[in-house]
Amino acid sequence: MRDPLSKTIKTIQPSGIRKFFDIVAEMKDAISLGVGEPDFDTPWHIRDEGIYSLEKGRTFYTSNAGLKELKVEIAKFLDRHYGLSYDYNKEMIVTVGGSEAIDIAFRAMLDPGDEVLIPQPSYVSYLPCAVLANGVPVIIELKEENQFRLTAEELEAAITPKTKILVLPFPNNPTGAIMERKDLEAIAEVIIRHDLFVMSDEIYSELSYNQKHVSIASLPGMKERTITINGFSKSHAMTGWRLGYACGPEEIIQQMLKIHQFAIMCAPTTSQYAAVEAMKNGDADVEMMRDEYNGRRRYLLKRFQEMGLTCFEPFGAFYVFPCIKEFGMTSEEFATALLQDQKVAVVPGTAFGDCGEGYIRISYAYSLENLKIAIGRIEAFITKLREEKNS
Repeated sequence: MRDPLSKTIKTIQPSGIRKFFDIVAEMKDAISLGVGEPDFDTPWHIRDEGIYSLEKGRTFYTSNAGLKELKVEIAKFLDRHYGLSYDYNKEMIVTVGGSEAIDIAFRAMLDPGDEVLIPQPSYVSYLPCAVLANGVPVIIELKEENQFRLTAEELEAAITPKTKILVLPFPNNPTGAIMERKDLEAIAEVIIRHDLFVMSDEIYSELSYNQKHVSIASLPGMKERTITINGFSKSHAMTGWRLGYACGPEEIIQQMLKIHQFAIMCAPTTSQYAAVEAMKNGDADVEMMRDEYNGRRRYLLKRFQEMGLTCFEPFGAFYVFPCIKEFGMTSEEFATALLQDQKVAVVPGTAFGDCGEGYIRISYAYSLENLKIAIGRIEAFITKLREEKNS
């Protein structure tokens, strides 16, 4: 029998995030600090709107690009929060999570051989989605000494005549790094000079702690060359509703819409009605959750300092990325031993790119009570490692 599989798909590795959590699911008293999912329930008024839409029999397809009411509210939200102005009818599409937006943007924009610059460590989907769209991923290794921010010099050094798209994954998963306005202005100059496009994944934009998130599309000359991707999963605790959106130049969005029409038809109708309520009346919910995450963030940083574990301060998302190089173990070895010894699951930094070696990702999208228990176990584990190393 001939090989039924595509040569391309066989080159792609499964997500490195899920490996440990299949084990955790069957391990008694284990604590998982790995999955990037809010521990809050979707706010009741948002759930209620979804329930109401079902009661009213709103179970039909929506327009392929999304409900007009939702797109109007998204446009208002982006203008209110980030100073972005989009035509909801021509420059916006509602997708099945931000992940679909990433996929169809690559497929709409890339020809075989086009290079995609991907700063790492970063979200696991960028590289495989670029490959599946016949693009060539080019990795830019972010450095802790730069607070895992992308510098203009690093960007310039990675550009070739084949470069077409820069992925901009900030606030960042897994590091929690952000890009300030001055950082974005420096790389925008490089982007414009080399006539590149940007895929700006801003799914964590509402989870910025010490300062307001700045979207690169808001800078002069950048809106016409940026696809802005966002959604409801992280900010509004709506992971299971599977809803995101993309905004950008009409000529790109309309081609993304063609792929969406044939592959998806439309995003879930019930989710879209609930999201209208989230956009209209959800700002207070987001602020409450952000304040809670910030308290957990500060708690973890304080505890790491007390136990002498190096960790730069993240200012966005809900992850910390402590360094474990002192223990002479790979990230995979450390995470495996921690799970076996203390029943705490974290994600090896290498799940987010080879340059994540020597780090682990810990999510603080968990209750403070669970975090305190887990950190106590981590402290016991590294104390044991240090004693063994010094004996």
